[in-house]
Amino acid sequence: MFYREPLEERIANRMATRKPLEEGNTFEHGPAKFVFVSLLVAVVLMHVVGVAIVMAFN
Repeated sequence: MFYREPLEERIANRMATRKPLEEGNTFEHGPAKFVFVSLLVAVVLMHVVGVAIVMAFN
């Protein structure tokens, strides 16, 4: 009743039942893709604003 497989075996079983990733489909989880893209855009915007501030005071 209290027996469970070790964590490594449960992960291996879950990975064995998953379909293989499709070519070019790096993010299969939609929210992860959204977070990644939004962080990338935020970093680019911060760099552009930083360069503009430095150029304005120079």
